[in-house]
Amino acid sequence: MILIAMGVSGAGKTRIGELLAERLHCSFTDGDAFHSEANKKKMHDGIPLTDDDRWPWLRTIRAAIEEKQRAHETAVFTCSSLKRSYRDILRGSDRDVLFVYLKGTFEVLHERLASRTGHFFDPSLLQSQLDTLEVPGADEAIEVSIELTPEQIVDEVMKQMETRRAS
Repeated sequence: MILIAMGVSGAGKTRIGELLAERLHCSFTDGDAFHSEANKKKMHDGIPLTDDDRWPWLRTIRAAIEEKQRAHETAVFTCSSLKRSYRDILRGSDRDVLFVYLKGTFEVLHERLASRTGHFFDPSLLQSQLDTLEVPGADEAIEVSIELTPEQIVDEVMKQMETRRAS
Protein backbone atom coordinates (compact mmCIF):
# COMPACT_ATOMS: atom_id res chain seq x y z
CA MET A 1 0.00 0.00 0.00
CA ILE A 2 1.20 3.47 -0.92
CA LEU A 3 -0.47 6.44 0.77
CA ILE A 4 -0.06 9.98 -0.52
CA ALA A 5 -1.01 12.82 1.83
CA MET A 6 -2.29 15.55 -0.47
CA GLY A 7 -3.69 19.07 -0.33
CA VAL A 8 -2.59 22.65 -0.70
CA SER A 9 0.32 24.14 1.17
CA GLY A 10 -0.40 24.51 4.86
CA ALA A 11 -2.72 21.50 5.05
CA GLY A 12 -0.25 19.58 7.21
CA LYS A 13 0.86 17.00 4.66
CA THR A 14 4.30 16.50 6.16
CA ARG A 15 3.13 16.14 9.77
CA ILE A 16 0.28 13.80 8.84
CA GLY A 17 2.53 11.83 6.50
CA GLU A 18 5.10 11.35 9.25
CA LEU A 19 2.42 10.22 11.72
CA LEU A 20 0.86 7.83 9.21
CA ALA A 21 4.25 6.31 8.44
CA GLU A 22 4.89 5.90 12.15
CA ARG A 23 1.50 4.24 12.66
CA LEU A 24 2.01 1.95 9.65
CA HIS A 25 5.67 1.21 10.54
CA CYS A 26 6.85 2.23 7.10
CA SER A 27 8.96 4.82 5.34
CA PHE A 28 7.98 8.44 4.79
CA THR A 29 9.06 10.59 1.84
CA ASP A 30 8.18 14.27 1.48
CA GLY A 31 7.38 15.11 -2.14
CA ASP A 32 8.90 18.57 -1.69
CA ALA A 33 12.32 16.88 -1.64
CA PHE A 34 11.82 16.05 -5.34
CA HIS A 35 11.27 19.67 -6.44
CA SER A 36 13.99 21.15 -8.60
CA GLU A 37 15.86 24.19 -7.32
CA ALA A 38 14.16 26.18 -10.08
CA ASN A 39 10.71 25.16 -8.81
CA LYS A 40 11.63 26.03 -5.23
CA LYS A 41 12.94 29.43 -6.34
CA LYS A 42 9.74 30.17 -8.27
CA MET A 43 7.58 29.31 -5.26
CA HIS A 44 9.83 31.28 -2.92
CA ASP A 45 9.50 34.27 -5.25
CA GLY A 46 5.69 33.95 -5.27
CA ILE A 47 5.47 32.61 -8.83
CA PRO A 48 2.94 29.78 -9.27
CA LEU A 49 4.24 26.59 -10.87
CA THR A 50 2.93 25.63 -14.28
CA ASP A 51 2.05 22.13 -15.43
CA ASP A 52 5.35 22.09 -17.33
CA ASP A 53 7.14 22.78 -14.02
CA ARG A 54 5.25 19.98 -12.30
CA TRP A 55 5.46 17.11 -14.83
CA PRO A 56 9.14 16.19 -14.15
CA TRP A 57 8.54 16.52 -10.39
CA LEU A 58 5.53 14.20 -10.53
CA ARG A 59 7.36 11.64 -12.68
CA THR A 60 10.22 11.60 -10.17
CA ILE A 61 7.81 10.93 -7.31
CA ARG A 62 6.14 8.20 -9.38
CA ALA A 63 9.54 6.56 -9.89
CA ALA A 64 10.09 6.57 -6.12
CA ILE A 65 6.63 4.99 -5.64
CA GLU A 66 7.47 2.28 -8.16
CA GLU A 67 10.72 1.58 -6.32
CA LYS A 68 8.77 0.99 -3.08
CA GLN A 69 6.30 -1.22 -4.93
CA ARG A 70 9.08 -3.34 -6.48
CA ALA A 71 10.42 -3.88 -2.96
CA HIS A 72 6.87 -4.79 -1.78
CA GLU A 73 7.02 -2.02 0.82
CA THR A 74 4.25 0.04 2.33
CA ALA A 75 5.19 3.71 2.16
CA VAL A 76 3.78 7.17 2.78
CA PHE A 77 4.53 10.11 0.48
CA THR A 78 3.36 13.70 0.40
CA CYS A 79 2.51 15.62 -2.73
CA SER A 80 0.04 18.44 -3.25
CA SER A 81 -1.53 16.42 -6.10
CA LEU A 82 -3.79 19.34 -6.93
CA LYS A 83 -5.20 18.06 -10.23
CA ARG A 84 -6.63 14.68 -11.15
CA SER A 85 -4.12 14.48 -14.01
CA TYR A 86 -1.32 14.82 -11.44
CA ARG A 87 -2.88 12.11 -9.28
CA ASP A 88 -3.20 9.92 -12.38
CA ILE A 89 0.57 10.16 -12.93
CA LEU A 90 1.30 9.33 -9.30
CA ARG A 91 -1.19 6.47 -9.17
CA GLY A 92 -0.50 4.99 -12.59
CA SER A 93 -2.71 1.94 -12.98
CA ASP A 94 -2.09 0.81 -9.40
CA ARG A 95 -4.95 -0.05 -7.10
CA ASP A 96 -2.68 0.10 -4.06
CA VAL A 97 -2.03 3.86 -4.27
CA LEU A 98 -4.44 5.82 -2.07
CA PHE A 99 -4.61 9.57 -1.60
CA VAL A 100 -5.41 11.20 1.74
CA TYR A 101 -6.94 14.60 0.99
CA LEU A 102 -6.33 17.04 3.83
CA LYS A 103 -9.13 19.55 3.41
CA GLY A 104 -9.17 23.00 4.95
CA THR A 105 -10.70 26.43 4.56
CA PHE A 106 -8.78 29.38 3.17
CA GLU A 107 -8.83 31.02 6.60
CA VAL A 108 -7.31 28.06 8.45
CA LEU A 109 -4.74 27.42 5.72
CA HIS A 110 -3.76 31.10 5.52
CA GLU A 111 -3.33 31.30 9.29
CA ARG A 112 -1.08 28.25 9.26
CA LEU A 113 1.04 29.58 6.41
CA ALA A 114 1.38 32.98 8.05
CA SER A 115 2.86 31.38 11.17
CA ARG A 116 5.19 28.99 9.31
CA THR A 117 8.88 29.82 9.10
CA GLY A 118 11.77 28.39 7.12
CA HIS A 119 9.75 27.02 4.19
CA PHE A 120 10.33 27.95 0.55
CA PHE A 121 6.60 28.37 -0.22
CA ASP A 122 5.39 31.97 -0.44
CA PRO A 123 2.02 32.18 1.39
CA SER A 124 0.71 34.53 -1.33
CA LEU A 125 0.45 31.43 -3.57
CA LEU A 126 -2.28 29.83 -1.43
CA GLN A 127 -5.13 31.22 -3.52
CA SER A 128 -3.53 30.03 -6.77
CA GLN A 129 -3.24 26.53 -5.28
CA LEU A 130 -6.88 26.60 -4.18
CA ASP A 131 -7.88 27.78 -7.66
CA THR A 132 -5.89 24.91 -9.21
CA LEU A 133 -7.20 22.26 -6.80
CA GLU A 134 -9.51 19.67 -8.31
CA VAL A 135 -11.06 18.13 -5.22
CA PRO A 136 -10.64 14.36 -5.41
CA GLY A 137 -13.68 12.14 -5.41
CA ALA A 138 -14.33 9.26 -3.04
CA ASP A 139 -13.08 6.93 -5.79
CA GLU A 140 -9.54 8.27 -5.42
CA ALA A 141 -9.10 9.65 -1.91
CA ILE A 142 -9.93 9.54 1.75
CA GLU A 143 -10.99 13.05 2.79
CA VAL A 144 -10.23 14.39 6.27
CA SER A 145 -10.69 17.86 7.75
CA ILE A 146 -7.52 19.58 8.92
CA GLU A 147 -9.47 21.10 11.79
CA LEU A 148 -9.04 17.81 13.68
CA THR A 149 -5.87 17.26 15.69
CA PRO A 150 -3.09 15.43 13.84
CA GLU A 151 -3.74 12.31 15.93
CA GLN A 152 -7.47 12.47 15.15
CA ILE A 153 -6.68 12.85 11.44
CA VAL A 154 -4.49 9.74 11.49
CA ASP A 155 -7.16 7.82 13.44
CA GLU A 156 -9.75 8.84 10.85
CA VAL A 157 -7.50 7.82 7.96
CA MET A 158 -6.89 4.42 9.54
CA LYS A 159 -10.63 3.97 10.14
CA GLN A 160 -11.48 4.90 6.54
CA MET A 161 -8.75 2.61 5.20
CA GLU A 162 -10.20 -0.28 7.18
CA THR A 163 -13.69 0.50 5.85
CA ARG A 164 -12.33 0.51 2.27
CA ARG A 165 -10.61 -2.84 2.78
CA ALA A 166 -13.78 -4.39 4.19
CA SER A 167 -15.89 -3.33 1.21
